[in-house]
Amino acid sequence: MIARAQYRSLRGISAVAALLAIGAVGCSDVSDAVDSAKDGAKKVARQRSVFSLDIGDCYNPTGKAEGTAYTVEIVPCDEAHEGQVVGEFAIDEGKEYPGDDEVSTIADNRCPVEAQKYAPDTWALPKGVALFYYTPTKESWATGDRAVSCTYTAEKGTFSGSLDTAKSLKPEQNTYLKGSNAVYEALWANQPEKDTVEDDLAGYKAQAKAVAAALDAHVKGLDGIEGTEVGRLRATLAKASGNWKKAANAADADAFYLAYDPAFTGIDPSKSVAARKELGLATTVPADEAEVWAG
Repeated sequence: MIARAQYRSLRGISAVAALLAIGAVGCSDVSDAVDSAKDGAKKVARQRSVFSLDIGDCYNPTGKAEGTAYTVEIVPCDEAHEGQVVGEFAIDEGKEYPGDDEVSTIADNRCPVEAQKYAPDTWALPKGVALFYYTPTKESWATGDRAVSCTYTAEKGTFSGSLDTAKSLKPEQNTYLKGSNAVYEALWANQPEKDTVEDDLAGYKAQAKAVAAALDAHVKGLDGIEGTEVGRLRATLAKASGNWKKAANAADADAFYLAYDPAFTGIDPSKSVAARKELGLATTVPADEAEVWAG
């Protein structure tokens, strides 16, 4: 999903001037006009080009959440806002514009990784917030634009406060989240293009291999964390890793399915709730993740 706000002209400046020039009206009307003018002037002053967005900026799109963007309204993070920039990177794809689909694919793959560096615990995100991004257009690419800004944006309404949680995490929390995030990143980043194992056994086996490797690293990281529930989760994930390895080495589709069912169930996010509580992390499974495993 490409997040691009609609273009906003700066004609609001002249509107402010007109409001300030109002004279032949009642006192309350003048006061309302002045207040409105001040609000308008504040918004104009907060306008910033999307080409100069920085990680940590909280903002309001100046139009719809999707479309071609030129400016956004930068606001203090303690004010209600619709989005926050949580990651950025530059596309290095040569001199020619890769095309809209390729740019979107690059952002789809990179933004989750970049966002987790800033806000590692996706379970702690405000309800209704989703990952969007600003990407170069064909026209801006021609001027040298290569930047992708990854944002968490409210699909409806607003939220308050910064999503920057990485600096406040304890070492054991950070270790857990780094390992857990890598497991699910391996699962979704290696999703085969075909819908059935029979049509792409090699692709599904490659995915299973990647998940197993991420699980092994996660289990190893949990070895250094104390706690009864963490220990139980470690055992569950170690068992799941074994099933993912069986799937990765399956001789045929039938053997893959036999291993895959318990492997997939073994990394059901709900199995980590108790350990997360023990570690002092968010414990509500995001609705989209709960839906995947419920199905």
